[in-house]
Amino acid sequence: MSQTFADLISDFELLDDWEDRYRHLIELGRALPPMNDALKTPATKVSGCASQVWIHSTVDKDAKLKLVGDSDALIVKGLIAVVFLMFDGLSAKDIVAYDALGAFAQLGLKEHLTPQRSNGLASMVKRIKADAAVVQDSVAGIAGR
Repeated sequence: MSQTFADLISDFELLDDWEDRYRHLIELGRALPPMNDALKTPATKVSGCASQVWIHSTVDKDAKLKLVGDSDALIVKGLIAVVFLMFDGLSAKDIVAYDALGAFAQLGLKEHLTPQRSNGLASMVKRIKADAAVVQDSVAGIAGR
């Protein structure tokens, strides 16, 4: 994705109607790169989501997470895209420290999400932060040698 989270905030500020924001969210989900079906395993499935959600992370040469994800629900797929935009380019340490739910509130969608979707969003963030914590611990262990 070439868009940044700051760009997304700007886009959402221009959309007064929450239904327009939802439509934009769905478009973000449609633009999310496809996830290989072979990666949709119990290990990549995010628990705590009402919809089916899978997130797979790998680590690049700069010890940054590269994320792919998918969902069987378009709005949830859009939420995945938003979460990925939030964390894009951040180090594992920065991901662990990032207030993703606070950042998400800037989009003005939080009050329009069902409790199940809010819980799912929190579960996605928790999964990515857990993956980042593993990378952070690994990098710290290597640096300590």
